[in-house]
Amino acid sequence: GAGDARRRHSANAPTPSPPRSPQVADSPMVQAGKRQRQRYVTKVGKCQVNLGNIQDKKRFLSDIFTTIVDLKYRWFLFVFMMCYIITWVVFGFIYFLDAWVRGDIGHLGDPEWQACIENVDGFVSALLLSVESQRTIGYGTRMVTANCAEGVILLMAQSIVGSMIDAMMVGCMFVKISRPKKRAQTLIFSKNCVISRRDEKLCLMFRVGDLRESHMVDAKIRAKLIKSRQTAEGEFIPLEQSELNLGYDTGEDRLFLVEPQIICHVINRHSPFWDMSAESLRREQFEIIIILEGIVEATGMTCQARTSYTEDEILWGYRFEPCMSLEKGAFQVDYSRFEMTFEVQTPAASAKELHELKELDLVPSPPRSPTAATGHYFC
Repeated sequence: GAGDARRRHSANAPTPSPPRSPQVADSPMVQAGKRQRQRYVTKVGKCQVNLGNIQDKKRFLSDIFTTIVDLKYRWFLFVFMMCYIITWVVFGFIYFLDAWVRGDIGHLGDPEWQACIENVDGFVSALLLSVESQRTIGYGTRMVTANCAEGVILLMAQSIVGSMIDAMMVGCMFVKISRPKKRAQTLIFSKNCVISRRDEKLCLMFRVGDLRESHMVDAKIRAKLIKSRQTAEGEFIPLEQSELNLGYDTGEDRLFLVEPQIICHVINRHSPFWDMSAESLRREQFEIIIILEGIVEATGMTCQARTSYTEDEILWGYRFEPCMSLEKGAFQVDYSRFEMTFEVQTPAASAKELHELKELDLVPSPPRSPTAATGHYFC
């Protein structure tokens, strides 16, 4: 009887699913797929999005200033030179044509001939007159005289056109050189994110720093989660963007970036990582875009630095090592420790599961870090 009861109970009990093998989750095929997955934003902040099949390209000509500034340097220098060369050649040809029609070339050296354009004997000399007039060089051998009205009007037109080209090209060159894009090269991000507990809350953290002594004014930081999903109606949304709260409701997203700072995202019920555990993290595919904005103190221009983290660049159960110390009455930053992390005791469960267990008083408080207690290094 007892044996039959045990057999009946075993037959009616649900068959447990076999545990997922860690070798399958971390197999070379899966890891190779993760490495080859296309990033939305590279680590240096370049967006990997190519725009194609743009029909209405005349919109770029309506904003010609921005179009020229956005050109690569080789094309920008080509446009810069061609603007001057084309105007010199066009006005030189007009000068030569006027001198040839009026007969100034045929009467060159005739003291009794009242020339409109003096000392122009060919196209090359007319080109020199064009360059000297537009660049206000004025050597004095070739000149426009008062014997013809069209010569005076032509000289005035070239002066106006030359001033317009100077204003546009010099402005583009100044903006091109002083663009805050280069300032973003000295704003650095940690190579990895870490997940650990802070103040008894599971947090996702990364570190930012500024290598220059001239600080960013009104620095703000934002984070976006890029992840594809399928709605309840079956609609597939590729690369959906959702906001990660970095403290914009409390003002913690505004940084006084004079030393490296650890930016924290608290994983609560409003976070997209609320249901994510250490095991499920390895099966996910997403990308976290970090955007740091601020005003360059030297130029007053807005600067933006970007980076991204994929799921395989998130370390579960780690913290960043402190990189600041007090030495000789000043705070010393050691950037050699900027990327360093150390392992800490962190539950592998999701924040939702930890919250449910905490309500049942089953989660012990994390031990205090001995490194933080020494006070020699701190963040």
